[in-house]
Amino acid sequence: MSDYPQIFRVRQTFERPQVTDIPAEVASQLASLSLQDQVKPGQSVAITAGSRGIANIHLVIKAIAEHFQGLGAEPFIVPAMGSHGGGTAEGQQKIIESYGITEAFCGCPIRASMDTVVVCQATEGFDVHFDKQAFEADHVVVCGRVKPHTGFYGDIESGLMKMMLIGLGKHAGARIYHRAIKDYSFGQIVRSVAREVLAKCRVVAGVAVVENGYDETAKIKAVAPHEFEDREKELLVLAKQWLPSLPFKTADLLLIDEMGKNISGTGMDTNVVGRKYLDHAAREDEWPKVRSIIIRGLTKETHGNATGIGLAEFALTRAIDAMDVHATRTNCLTGGHATGAMIPIHYSTDREVLDVSLPIIGLTEPVDAKLMWIHNTLEVAEVECSAAYLEEARTRDDLEIISDLRPLPFDASGVLPSVARLGQ
Repeated sequence: MSDYPQIFRVRQTFERPQVTDIPAEVASQLASLSLQDQVKPGQSVAITAGSRGIANIHLVIKAIAEHFQGLGAEPFIVPAMGSHGGGTAEGQQKIIESYGITEAFCGCPIRASMDTVVVCQATEGFDVHFDKQAFEADHVVVCGRVKPHTGFYGDIESGLMKMMLIGLGKHAGARIYHRAIKDYSFGQIVRSVAREVLAKCRVVAGVAVVENGYDETAKIKAVAPHEFEDREKELLVLAKQWLPSLPFKTADLLLIDEMGKNISGTGMDTNVVGRKYLDHAAREDEWPKVRSIIIRGLTKETHGNATGIGLAEFALTRAIDAMDVHATRTNCLTGGHATGAMIPIHYSTDREVLDVSLPIIGLTEPVDAKLMWIHNTLEVAEVECSAAYLEEARTRDDLEIISDLRPLPFDASGVLPSVARLGQ
């Protein structure tokens, strides 16, 4: 097929609050809690580190450790990420180290284990699990990013509360909590487990991070345990306000260079691509509406975990070859989302994928297709768009057209470069 749409590049304008000095802001926020009144010299403090690729997370964790070292305490880091890393301690430690969270950089030990303690039974009748290393510490600091969840909707979604539930529950806890959520609701289960954890597991503080639409640190907030729920509700409002989005509301095809657990729980943020409620279509009240998603590869940081790839209709074979099938299935089955591990139709080259996907977009001719192309769902400030969007883009104050129309830049074998390289 020769009638591919031409493309041009747009730059979006998002609100851009930004924390410029991460260590100083973490120190200031923690100082506001007067933790010296509770944390005594020589006491141990477990600090959670999750699997998401949070901007500057290594700086945040290091600054938390330094604050407690300044109080004479002995901090250590606990990987807190449910079933990620193939559900193994080694896999989870490897993930956080790939983000720069190492013992050498942070100046304190990492204690990775999949062992949990059953703290009690929740009101709903299931066991409440908590990381054994953290449970044995004198204090626990819960650190995480507050943002819209990829599968659940409410006034509490992904953040400190979920970290106490899924992250510190490890594989055993994550498995049973996801089962409970199917019978009750995410909101009920997250509150039920958090209530028990806060009462019984010596949580001394939370450090919440919110990012802007440019994948930058927009806000850091230290939170006292009794304020977790109220503060997280407020921060979620900001996170939704600052959430990045695609520049247009509908697309025939969306090409994504890379997906992975460091990007989103579902590899690609369903809030960005419009697949939060249904695997292969946007709900009636959900935007954007994308006919087909094409996954071109996995991030290095995801270590083969391709959870969420089943939400895409098409893929490059290299993305499938990069999958760690066991890790992907473990994560998806633990989360109760088996379809997230299913394999899309895949081909070796972008040209082949477009040759089969463009003819099935409806009555629109392939050359007139609405196509958007992004690097990943965290990086959508600049987007490659097909000519079908050009007229609208010219009328939008929030969009800057930064290239002329040009053909899709296939190489001799029919493969496209990454969006990032194309924009240089």
